[in-house]
Amino acid sequence: MNETEIDQVWKALSDPTRRRILESLRDGSKTTTEIIELFPDLTRFNVMKHLDVLRTSELVLTEVEGRRRINSLNPEPFEAIQSTWFQRFGIFSESTTMRTKDGSKRNVKRISKLKNKKDFGWRKYTEP
Repeated sequence: MNETEIDQVWKALSDPTRRRILESLRDGSKTTTEIIELFPDLTRFNVMKHLDVLRTSELVLTEVEGRRRINSLNPEPFEAIQSTWFQRFGIFSESTTMRTKDGSKRNVKRISKLKNKKDFGWRKYTEP
């Protein structure tokens, strides 16, 4: 992913409603209607705008089946952020499994915090 695409991912992740939508897709795909029903305090239009931002950033993939839109997580942007940002700051990853839109499982990396916070410092990244 290039810098512009990564910026789109960060923009998408900056909103709590969009993060809740992503969390709702962790266990598998959902139709747009199912996602809208999870947010009774928001209008259909508002939820669809959030989904559009998630699609633009490619965090969510949508497959059209007749009149239904099936939404699922795309692990690739998460992997790109992990490899370009979190590794840069000493945050490492562990392997985990995420379901894809077809229901199959895919091994992806899960982000974890530093075990030893003393190792995290400016000197670590600026001195050879």
